Amino acid sequence: MEGRTMKIRTITTGISLDSPKETAKIKMAANFNKKAQMIFAEQGYEVQTTRISTNTWEEYLAGLSLAAIIHEVQVLEELCQSLDVSFFNIGYASSPETIDIIPELNKNTSVIYCSSKIGSKLKNATKSAQAIKRISEESDNGFGNFRFCAWANCPPNIPFFPTSYHVGAISFTIGLELGEFVMQVFSQAQDLEDAESKLQNILTLEVGKVVAIAEQISTQYDIKFHGVDTSLTPSLDQENSIAFAYEKLLNGKFGNPGTLAISGMLTRVLKNVSNKNCGYSGLMLPVCEDIGLATRANEQTYDITNLLLYSAVCGCGLDTVPIPGDIKIEKITAILNDMATLAFKLNKPLSARLFPIPHKNAGEMTSFNSPYLVDCQIFSVN
Repeated sequence: MEGRTMKIRTITTGISLDSPKETAKIKMAANFNKKAQMIFAEQGYEVQTTRISTNTWEEYLAGLSLAAIIHEVQVLEELCQSLDVSFFNIGYASSPETIDIIPELNKNTSVIYCSSKIGSKLKNATKSAQAIKRISEESDNGFGNFRFCAWANCPPNIPFFPTSYHVGAISFTIGLELGEFVMQVFSQAQDLEDAESKLQNILTLEVGKVVAIAEQISTQYDIKFHGVDTSLTPSLDQENSIAFAYEKLLNGKFGNPGTLAISGMLTRVLKNVSNKNCGYSGLMLPVCEDIGLATRANEQTYDITNLLLYSAVCGCGLDTVPIPGDIKIEKITAILNDMATLAFKLNKPLSARLFPIPHKNAGEMTSFNSPYLVDCQIFSVN
């Protein structure tokens, strides 16, 4: 592991808007992100993205007509593009009326992300399912759902999108990319116990270095550092795939017996490597964002039920899961209800980013034209 520097997936700055006209706050956040990125780069860190997240848009776009809301969000997007901001999250919708507006916002923008909040009695699950279905039908290959998810029990200040939203004074968080370290440790470990101990040691050291730099940046710019999300994020590159890392320890393929145990161990480590954790700080298994997960999905070594099972012991729920385009809204609602029930029962943040693929059935391949996604077979939903 000598000489290896942890990659930073995102520096995400959160701001609270009272009105969409507060462009100075957005400019300040964009400027801060650039400076923070530069400081990390000077220390040898690759920062893949910087992002801006706001409080729920229900607060700063309240009382406007649908046309006015779309116009204001498009103006925000134009500002973002002029500032070279490629990831801007307007937070969540929590009422049936505002969730209904999300497909319109999605269709009329390209760098704006948002989410819907499912309540403890599964409120908004059906509305969220309707939004997922409509976005899939109104975007190229259903890709609009990359910028939307439904979540349950998620706190503010998660650095990862689309779940991210902000509350309170300006602050920033950091999301990490740890695949290289996990692959390296798992390749050399004797067994599960050995892997856990080695991973705990190396990540505690490396995450500590990132936190120390972030604290310095916080002091220098007088902006609160909210913490680091230590989640294990996916990789489009074979060497750092989550699924292929698992298989260094598994007697078999990802999805075979033993997968749940490794998921539990990984999550345990990720939750314990820093006293400055925020967000999910767990394991992410986004099918279309990881070459190994997509490969094993094509071989059907696991299914949606398995992914929900792993969610019980790991990170963020169902992420970038392709499903048949003709799926009924009731079926999507049922999936969201299962996810939300787990979130509240286990008191953990979970989200669902589902991709109904128009005009395609289970077993057919997706055809995303995106630098962020790998194509894979569409899951069947029983």
